[in-house]
Amino acid sequence: MKRTLTYLVMAMGVAAASPVLAEGDAAAGEKVFKKCKACHAVGEDAKNKVGPVLNGVVGAAAGQKEDFKYSSNLLELAEGGLTWDEETLAAYLTKPKDVIPKGKMSFAGLKKEEDIANVIAYLSGF
Repeated sequence: MKRTLTYLVMAMGVAAASPVLAEGDAAAGEKVFKKCKACHAVGEDAKNKVGPVLNGVVGAAAGQKEDFKYSSNLLELAEGGLTWDEETLAAYLTKPKDVIPKGKMSFAGLKKEEDIANVIAYLSGF
């Protein structure tokens, strides 16, 4: 429980340090999302890959896709109330290991705030 609380506090701190997101451009986000397609899918016929399908992720509680095997670290944070709101997604897309330190995602993150806002806008459409 103590470890879960520590991770949750870390994730909240990262999210609080992230800039408030202006509405992004979904069309531009679709182009940026190409970097994510090797591991994630979106859309009506999307299936899990190395990472889960991201339909409905914006605003959702973490770790909720029943047919995906999440890291134990992510599941601990999910039990603590981790939600993929825009701020948490922005922090995660910037530097995933700062939000989920022992998570399975090997992606280093996106560097541009505009790209992050655009990807979140794109994902919001699913």
